[in-house]
Amino acid sequence: MQHLYITTCIFDPCPSWLIKECLGDWTPLLTMIINASLEEGYLPAALKRASVRPLLKQASLDPGDLGNYRPVSNLPFLGKVIEKVVAGFLREHLDQFDFYDRFQSGFRPGHSTETALVKVVSDLLISLDRGLVAFLVQLDLSSAFDTIDHGILLHRLEHLLGISGSVLSWFCSFLEGRSQVVQLGSSLSALAGISCGVPQGSILAPMLFSIYLLPLGAIAERCGLGFHCYADDVQLYLAFPANSSEVPEVLENCLSEIQSWMAGNWLRLNPRKTEIMLVGRERLCESLLGSLSPPSLNGADLRVVKVTKSLGVFLDASLTLERQISSVVSSGFFHLRNICRLRLVLPHDSLSTLMHAFVTSRLDYCNA
Repeated sequence: MQHLYITTCIFDPCPSWLIKECLGDWTPLLTMIINASLEEGYLPAALKRASVRPLLKQASLDPGDLGNYRPVSNLPFLGKVIEKVVAGFLREHLDQFDFYDRFQSGFRPGHSTETALVKVVSDLLISLDRGLVAFLVQLDLSSAFDTIDHGILLHRLEHLLGISGSVLSWFCSFLEGRSQVVQLGSSLSALAGISCGVPQGSILAPMLFSIYLLPLGAIAERCGLGFHCYADDVQLYLAFPANSSEVPEVLENCLSEIQSWMAGNWLRLNPRKTEIMLVGRERLCESLLGSLSPPSLNGADLRVVKVTKSLGVFLDASLTLERQISSVVSSGFFHLRNICRLRLVLPHDSLSTLMHAFVTSRLDYCNA
């Protein structure tokens, strides 16, 4: 509980900081509540209410476009404590029986965005060393967490992970009967029920989404494509000889099969935001792009790019990382200039905190 962020929801009967301050006195009561919830396979409705604040995904996006917002749920503190306990048991179960998809790096011990990128970039570099070129596809899922079908997810928990009894009943109770209000400033909408999805901002949501995507890797492998995931960031790649003429068709057939699977699982693949990049030597890629027609999805050609952003890192078609280096240097100098203006008014400790938050953190991110 000490590791949970202090975020009080409007549905909390008392501030979460107060619970932490009085933890020693409250521990027996909290333990009793958690044990009762797990033993009975039931999560009270009062702990399944969420206050949703729409957050702009990026500051540069148009605030007038509702599609540019992410609905982040603020949940009751006690519900998150129970989720934390369940997440520990679920992670232990996944580790013990090796249920993780080997190419899923999201929210599992020893894995991160960095390990995901190391795997993808390493595979692409090996292909280039062999004289091959490769298509790298970044799939874009629209509102992925919000469209999860509860019945399908519970079926996967039972039949793929072997969860049953009161534990399965608890997950069923966790998913069903949820409700939310939308909060904008001091204004609140009416309470509305939710029939699908897992709440963004909950502790279990990323793990449950990874479980929901478990069959996807088998489709990519069956098509002969490389595959890697970090939560809902899905990357596909296919290496091939430069003189091959069948590659676009193979890739297109695989994308079509993936889209059919996603449609059957109530996930929405967005062709407009899905990107494809041809990776290889610059001149060779230019000549191939002139002769190969780009794969299409739903009759629309996928957007071919020379630079794509993968898990916060810019990848260019030659894998030189020049754009990424330029971006980090530019951002670092920008923040350094702003921090320098404060050096006469802030103590050294505060300046050091700002340096770590805005400069060294960017230098350290994915620098393997």
